[in-house]
Amino acid sequence: MPGPHKVRLNRLFNLGKCLDVAIDHGIANEPDFLIGLEDISKVMGSLIDACPDAIQVNVGQADLLQQVARQPKPALVMRTDVGNAYNTTRHREMWAVLHNPEEPILAALQLDAAAVVVNLYMIPDEPGIFRQCVENISRLRHACDKYAMPLMIEPLVMAPAGQGAAYGSLGDVEKIVPLVRLARELGADIIKADPTENVSDFHRVVEAARCPTLVRGGGKGDIAGVLEKSAALMAQGASGMVYGRNVYQHDNPSRMVKALMAIIHQGASGGEALAIYTATGR
Repeated sequence: MPGPHKVRLNRLFNLGKCLDVAIDHGIANEPDFLIGLEDISKVMGSLIDACPDAIQVNVGQADLLQQVARQPKPALVMRTDVGNAYNTTRHREMWAVLHNPEEPILAALQLDAAAVVVNLYMIPDEPGIFRQCVENISRLRHACDKYAMPLMIEPLVMAPAGQGAAYGSLGDVEKIVPLVRLARELGADIIKADPTENVSDFHRVVEAARCPTLVRGGGKGDIAGVLEKSAALMAQGASGMVYGRNVYQHDNPSRMVKALMAIIHQGASGGEALAIYTATGR
């Protein structure tokens, strides 16, 4: 890892571990993703109080975090791309573009982000969007090298048409591992990957990444199950989580942050984290 990148990575990771709460879902243009995010100012305030390691947003909402003067506060992770891969209706044309293709990390630099994140979609029979993602990553890698900005790549193995949700992601380890390896080959400093169907296979993802590997949360799940799975993934070598709906769509996002932080930073089990979640609410 080049030295200059480490300066920002140290703001993102606490002794190599990180909980990044993603609330960048408005960019997907999908109504279901916005349940729980209707008042994003209120959500942001609650999350800042809960103090995860980082909060992930798009440029248009980053001011809600960075205008807050209090310290300590979560680091900013900024998304750099937008696409149409999350809508419930399958599109005739798939695309993924950078917010600012000419200066792709300018806003992140101006707003003092600790890292930027970009997608790498692999969708059956959609080679166009895959190529666009590779081009996006290439532009970002060049800019990140110039300004010592850590690059988080999110490799997503998506489901074929007609298999469940239009663009649901898959936990097939045999497909995830090569895509994660490709992301690392393209220059990822951090990987954000789906959990494998069999949690005991996730160490293979970590080995392919050869850099800090954060687990993508996906759709909202049962609290006990989410916490148990999170603890198991940490035992497989994950460096932490990037959870969105599994934080902000639960009844009390702040309590979910406390429970996840205990797993990530204190080695709590799923059961111990659930007890923290319950006790904190009393």
